Amino acid sequence: MFGLGTQELVIILAIVFLIFGAKRLPEIGSGLGKAIKNFKGGVKSIEEGTEEKPKDETKNASGPKPV
Repeated sequence: MFGLGTQELVIILAIVFLIFGAKRLPEIGSGLGKAIKNFKGGVKSIEEGTEEKPKDETKNASGPKPV
């Protein structure tokens, strides 16, 4: 994986653990997982030729705001 060995990965994980702490790691992992899921969904919708609106923007889908 990216030319990294087991020792390098362990060192990187240890540094991340020291920087962010044990309490923030689950939050970071969750956010990263959601970001990857959204990215894959966006790529899939582009490949299919459909535009998928995010859940947040469906409430304000009345059109562009006047200038």
